[in-house]
Amino acid sequence: MTDHHPEDVPLVAPSADPEDRAVEAALRPKNLDDFVGQKRVRRQLSLVLEASRLRGRSADHVLLSGPPGLGKTTLAMIIAAEMNAPLRITSGPAIQHAGDLAAILSSLTEGEVLFLDEIHRMSRPAEEMLYMAMEDFRVDIIVGKGPGATAIPLELPPFTLVGATTRAGLLPGPLRDRFGFTGHLEFYSTEELELVLRRSAMLMDMKVSSASFAEIAGRSRGTPRIANRLLRRVRDWALVHGVDLIDARSASAALDMYEVDARGLDRLDRSVLTALITKFNGGPVGLSTLAIAVGEEPETVETVAEPYLVREGMLGRTPRGRIATAAAWKHLGLIMPATVAAAMPEDLFSVAPEDLMGSESALDSWARPDP
Repeated sequence: MTDHHPEDVPLVAPSADPEDRAVEAALRPKNLDDFVGQKRVRRQLSLVLEASRLRGRSADHVLLSGPPGLGKTTLAMIIAAEMNAPLRITSGPAIQHAGDLAAILSSLTEGEVLFLDEIHRMSRPAEEMLYMAMEDFRVDIIVGKGPGATAIPLELPPFTLVGATTRAGLLPGPLRDRFGFTGHLEFYSTEELELVLRRSAMLMDMKVSSASFAEIAGRSRGTPRIANRLLRRVRDWALVHGVDLIDARSASAALDMYEVDARGLDRLDRSVLTALITKFNGGPVGLSTLAIAVGEEPETVETVAEPYLVREGMLGRTPRGRIATAAAWKHLGLIMPATVAAAMPEDLFSVAPEDLMGSESALDSWARPDP
């Protein structure tokens, strides 16, 4: 097992490194009233929890889905706090056998909240055991092997399962249907991220101007985890340079030093777009070829850089390969050649970024090979 260093994680990666986890624990809100953003989910979840308290019963099982860094773990902790119940935390990859899950479930106390992160990565045998545990609060423990194996039923105390997933589509229907409430977390607006940053700066005893909050929020990719990480890097820059009050110019200088530009793109993002445009004339080009051109693994390009570039409408994923849109050329200060522009349909530029991910987007229909 290799040691993990914070520098192994890109500054604008939505995943958490050990430093993030330590700081997030101190910055996390403790109740729904303090939780910023996700108004729809907060309102619905508040109703679910209040109804459970009035009935004097454990809350329904909750499934939280959405990209990393938006607050799924924080909401799980808030659910436990609001229900005044203990919290048990585990993850799907840690449960590889049904026995692993049985050991956890059998040790739960009445009303306890079990948070299962990355629930889509749980093993199939454990998943099937979870069906019965969620619905009937019972599991069957298999003793012995072969024809002599016996199933011993084990009653479980009522508990609340909070599952979190970044890929809800990978969850089987029978598991999804057993959750009483499903909430999908959306990316944050710049205004919401400013509120997150103000709260974090107050907790970290930082003096930051309003313009600085807007500067940092605009580069945070709509993700609170990234916003807080950038805020800490700005704090470091201010400390080293002896700056007491962080203004917009200081924040901009700090983030420019870390190569995070005004749109939130970092070195890898710009490398992908630059290679796509300068080496392949805007594409289409295959993922593996593009990854080699930027000196990264295909998985890194696909999971770290592409989601945000697609969401910003700068990159398209098509059956023939990746292509750079007019927005990418413009962001890099380049002019798209008329021949490249002519090859793209006019309605491409009116397609919402989230629609570019679908298989029936304007990009896909344009790039689909002829039958």
